[in-house]
Parts: sequence; C-alpha cells; structure tokens
Amino acid sequence: MRFETSQQMKLSQQMKLAPRMIQSMEILQMPLIALQARIEQELESNIALETFQPGADEHSIEEQQREQERDDRAYERELDVADGSSANDFERLESMESTYSEAFDNEYSAASLDRSRDYEPGSWSQSRMAGERDSKMDALANTAARGVSLTEQLRQQWAFSEVDPELVDGGHLLITYVDDDGYIRTELDTILEQSPDHDPPLTKAHLERCLLALQLFLEPPGIAARDLRECLLLQIDAIEEEEGESGEGTTMGVVRRLVDEHLDDLIHNRIPRISQRTELSIEQINAAVEQMRRLVIHPGRQLVAESPPSIVPDAIVELDEDQQEYIAYLTDGRLPNLRLNREYAHMTRDRSVPKSDRDFIRTNISNAQWLIDAVNQRRQTLLRVIRVVVAAQRDFFDYGPQALKPLPMTQVAEQLGIHVATVSRAVAGKYLQTPRGVFPLRRFFSGGTQTDSGEDMSWDAVKAALKEVVDAEDKAKPLSDESISKALKERGIEIARRTVAKYRDQLDIPPARLRKTFKK
Repeated sequence: MRFETSQQMKLSQQMKLAPRMIQSMEILQMPLIALQARIEQELESNIALETFQPGADEHSIEEQQREQERDDRAYERELDVADGSSANDFERLESMESTYSEAFDNEYSAASLDRSRDYEPGSWSQSRMAGERDSKMDALANTAARGVSLTEQLRQQWAFSEVDPELVDGGHLLITYVDDDGYIRTELDTILEQSPDHDPPLTKAHLERCLLALQLFLEPPGIAARDLRECLLLQIDAIEEEEGESGEGTTMGVVRRLVDEHLDDLIHNRIPRISQRTELSIEQINAAVEQMRRLVIHPGRQLVAESPPSIVPDAIVELDEDQQEYIAYLTDGRLPNLRLNREYAHMTRDRSVPKSDRDFIRTNISNAQWLIDAVNQRRQTLLRVIRVVVAAQRDFFDYGPQALKPLPMTQVAEQLGIHVATVSRAVAGKYLQTPRGVFPLRRFFSGGTQTDSGEDMSWDAVKAALKEVVDAEDKAKPLSDESISKALKERGIEIARRTVAKYRDQLDIPPARLRKTFKK
C-alpha cells in the first residue's frame, strides 16, 4: 500500500446565504403573534435594541444607523451552504411553513425568553437609571399563569375524598393513566406490569377496587371510565341518583338499555334495527336519544377545556363606501417601534471601552438592525400580496364563498415580480379579517374548475355549493354522494362521486345513512 499527495483543480458553484436574508425569510413567514414573541425575545436578549414613541428624535437615529452600517461592513458574515455549514438553516426555513400554519396549535409565550444568552459586560452595562420601568420585565410580569392540568385537578379531588386509606396509593397511580378525555384506556394488567416496584405490591383485584372508588368520587361523572359504554353508564347512574328516578320504564331506563345493549347501532343511527330488537317504538327511541344529549363523551375536557389558539388577523379588509372599493391595512400597530440604542452605538467608537465589549455591542447592533429591516420588509411584502388578493377576489367579498375564484400563487408572484416561495411564506399562518368573517389568507389561493358557463370557480367555492345542497336536502331521505354529484351538475358544476365523498369528509358531513332522521 502506498500513500501519496497530489494537487487538483476543481470548478464548482456554491450558493451563499447571508444571515440577513435568512432572518428576513423567517420574519416574513411568522404570524403576528409569533412575531410579537420574537420581538419580545430579541428585546430581552439584545442590549442594543429598544422601543420608542414615534416622533422622538428620529432623524438622529437614522443618522446613527447609517454610521453603524459603515462600521459593520467589516463584520458582516456569510453562510456557505455548499460546505454544509448552514444546511440546518435551509431545513429550518423549510419546516417553518408547516410549523406556523398549524399552529395555532402552538402557543407563543414569554417562557421562550428564558433562552436568551447570559452576558456580563463591563461596568458600562448598568446604564439604566435606578427606578426606571423596564418594559421587558413588564412583559414577563404580564404573562398569564399556567393552567391547572387535568391530572393535578384529579389529584386534588382524590386528596379530599373519603376513601379507605389502603386505596389512596392505588388511586394516585391510576390517575396518572387518565388521558385528556378522562378515560383510563390502559389495561389494568398492563398497569401492574409497569408498576413492579410498587410498595406494597399491587394486585388486579386491588386496582379494580381503586378504579371503582375513582369512578365514584371523582367529578364530573364518567371520569376514569375504560371505554365509551362505561363512561355513559356512569353518567346515567349519576343522573338517576340525582333525580331519584330509575327503572326500565323510565326514559333514563330506556337510555341505559340502549347504551348497554345497542350502543353500536346507536352510533350508526340504526334506529329501525333497534326498534325490531327491543320492541320499542321509534318515538320511545327518539325520546331516549334526545335524553342522551345530556351525556358527554369526553368528561375530562369539562375540567380542562381545550382552548383554541387565539387568532389575531394580520390584516383587515373593509369597504370604502365613498369609492366602493375594498381597502386593506395591516394590524401590526400593536408591534413596538424598534430602534438602536444610541448610547451603545456610541460605545462602538469609544476606544476607552475594551475591544471585547465593543465587539459584543457591534454584534448586537448588527442583529438588531437586521431585525428592524426584516420587520419592515415583512410589512411591505405582506401588504402588497394582500392588496393583490383583495383585487382578485372582489366577488368573494361581495357575494360570499361560492364566488371564490382560482388564484395560483405563481400568478401573484408574477404580478408582483417576486419569487413564488416569497408569496408562500408571506401567506403562511396569516389571517384576514373581512366583512364576511376571519379567513386564513391561504384560503384565497387555490386551484379550481370551470362551470358549464365557462366561469372560473375555486374548489372552496365547490365545497360551499356542496354544503348548500346537503343543507337543503330532505333529512328523512338524505342524498347519496351520487345524488349530490347530480345536483351539483344541475348547477353547472361537474365533479365525480369520489370527489364529492372527499369534499364531504373535509367538511365533516357524515354519509347519507348517518344524516337520516326517522319519523313515526
């Protein structure tokens, strides 16, 4: 084996992405709530960034920024994508759209401020005057307290329950297995296997006694049930005990019988089959079904309500009565006005300040300026995109969802002279408040079809027409998917039965057999 060295020349292309561009794309994609949290985080961690009231010595600040930009030219860095050093940046950008469009499954709280870097500069760091209010600390102080979880609430109830002392530990163990809906779906045998070191040792019979105690003492009724049938029966027990009325002849007695013996048929709305098997009349069954509306299938969510994420529209569309035109404006007035801290900016040119401190300040000033520029760029791009949408979808604002037209993002990108990816990031997770309600901005971008008359119609408009057909049907004889397809064809909208079924599922409309109601 022989080792040798050699020289080679290689020609290659590399793409470089400046940090300013990365931050600009991230900021553009953030919804308003996320952007507020990001700014608060930056205010907490960046000493060179501060808020101000408009009109307060803005000219000197602009001059200061121009000076700082000249000083920062030697410090600007670039990220080399080709060598893999910033591949994570691209992965982060690609994942952001799904992150912020769902999100509102996610909460942006001041807890994220804990990630700010700790730094102990020199004596100049204590520049704030004693007694001055700190807006950053005010933001932390105004953060809402964390809600009490379902497990914590059940433990508190259990602590005050009058049960045999020997059942207390087993009850605490079972409570840890209660899910968000209030059920214990884990088998008792599995719980025993997962608790081999419990002292004293547990048995299945002992756990069953603990489970019965939980179901008896915990509120609301139905908590700690193992399945839907048991959950409903526990609630029926509680209602009968409260009203002092029980027995097969009562309405709740009929409800108990239906839940205990015919729950599957009830779920699938097989009322005639139940009537044949129980010899109950359709009227009796319907009366029992009406009483079942008092029961809940997710008792745990009565204690910890699933709070939907708050939707803050990024823009508002209103009709100008004088001009008879729709105008759009952003709602980012709640964002603080940002600028560079003048005192720290002067320190970067003060040779009496240690070089390490000056470098640290200069880095923070560069980051602060990038954030300010990115926020301004977001405002301009988002407003331009929204204005194009409002002009293209005028019929939607005038006549409603059925007038929504196809609007590809490529068309908007070409009209504005920007990349289609920029349009995609601009609309991700954004909401528009209109005279017809609040809608995701992305809803106005979709493909579509043509009606028999040659008119363009978006898929969302087709869904709205489908829902109209279903709402107008005879509930005693609901329309099948094939019949809905024919009804839409009569309106000039020709779509296949499979497409009807897909859109019906997306609209949470059950199939015909589950929409059927029975009359005496």
